[in-house]
Parts: sequence; structure tokens; C-alpha cells
Amino acid sequence: MKKEVKIRPFWYSDVWLFPKLITVITSLDKQGRVNAAPYSHIMQYDVMSKNPRMIIGFRQDSHTFQNICATKEFVVNCPRADYLDDMMETARFYPEGVNEIDHTRFTMIPSLYVKPPSIKECPQIAECESEEIIRLDNSSGIVIAKIRSLVFDEELIDIGREERIRRMNLPIGLGDEDRMDYFHTTLGHLTKHQLGETPDGFKGGEVQLLMTWDADALQSLMTIPPMVRKMVAEQTETWCRKMGQDRVTLAGFDALAEQQGMTPEFLDRFRKNRKRT
Repeated sequence: MKKEVKIRPFWYSDVWLFPKLITVITSLDKQGRVNAAPYSHIMQYDVMSKNPRMIIGFRQDSHTFQNICATKEFVVNCPRADYLDDMMETARFYPEGVNEIDHTRFTMIPSLYVKPPSIKECPQIAECESEEIIRLDNSSGIVIAKIRSLVFDEELIDIGREERIRRMNLPIGLGDEDRMDYFHTTLGHLTKHQLGETPDGFKGGEVQLLMTWDADALQSLMTIPPMVRKMVAEQTETWCRKMGQDRVTLAGFDALAEQQGMTPEFLDRFRKNRKRT
């Protein structure tokens, strides 16, 4: 039997279970002093690679939020589970102007494009610059930020996702109890599920083309997964008509693909997967 639970203060942390990525955000105040604090209210906002952005929630009176409002730049550092104690150290309410990293095993290193430092021990880093700040009435401060750079430990870049997940060993936050005891889980049993087609999914690969396609454009279309191939074909032909074209060329196909965030590099991933099957 199910029962309604009262929505109370901190419902998002000690009532509803939100598994979240744990990060340590570094920022600078107007005097150039470093601040570091843990945040997990973070997710992608604009997923297109042409304008990648994150959305992050803060307490409006937090030093991090005030620093971002004043200087715009910050760094999202993702620590390994080995550094959970250090992450919790940055959660302490130190006075303004104190660099929390000085009380941890973390090491500050220069960032590539922003002034706040990055953390050497974090295998995954995002350098960001705020584009929009929203102050909710008597509630959170929301920052929508452009991602200036994604930085990884070099040895993680070219390996498969499963191995990268295991090597990074990022902790997941599971909320707290009474704002005192904080719960985390670490990498244990990792499962992988392959997305399959519906029983009649093969029909998605049967595309009725209404325009003439050049051979190389058609070849590129066939690298698209069957379940979305029909949609891609329709969008491409609609775009070509709007552009006054009477046929689909590879240049036109690639131009629309890139406009949608599907760069040649992105499409190559499908082509490589198709060759392996």
C-alpha cells in the first residue's frame, strides 16, 4: 500500500531520492581568493555541441554563488570516490576568504581558459562561464553556464566508456539525513544494457525517399541507426526544399547534420559501428 509523504524543507535531499553526480566547484571572489565547495544539483542544459551549457543550483547565500555572480567563471571538478573525505571537507562552513582546498589532499592546477583553478586529482573537469543567473524567490540561485572546455586525464580520452567508468570511479550522492549524515555510493556492480529495436523496428530502416539523393549522401544516410533513419531522411529533404535544392547532396546532408550537432566526427561513430557489425 502506498502513502503520500509531506513535502517538507530539504525534500530534494532527505525525502525524495535523487542519485546525483558529486562535484567540487572552484571559484574566485572579487579579491581573487579561491573558494571550493561540493555541489550535485547539476546537469546538462543545452546538449548541442555548438553551444554546450550546464545548469547548476546553489544556495543564494553560498560563497560559490556569490563568486559566480561577481566574476562569472568557475570550474566543475569531479573527484574520484577515493577523495570523498576531501570533498566533505570542502562542505564545511569556513569563513569567507578561506581556501577549502588548503584543508584537503587536493592540488590546485591552472585551468585552460578561466581564472579559477582546477583540481589535479579530478579525472573529469568542466571549465565554465555563467551566461544567465536566475534568483528564485526565497529559494535557490540557478546558473546557466557555457562550457568553455571539457578536460580529462589524458589516458581516459580514447578508451571505451565502460573502462572509463571503472577507472574514474566517480561517487554518486544519495542525499542526507538531518543535514548531518551524507550518503554516497561508489562503483560496484556495473551493468550494460543494449538498446534494441521494437519487434517491427526494421520498418524504421525502410525509408521512402521523395527526392533524388546523390550516392554518397545516401550512403551516409544508411549509416544512421534504422530506428531514426526515416526521421533523419524526412528532416533532410524538408531542409533541402527550404534551401531551394532539388536533390540531396552529401554537402547538404552534412550541413544539416552539423547544424543539428551531428558533426562529421559524430557521424563517423555510426560508420565505425556499422563496419563492426
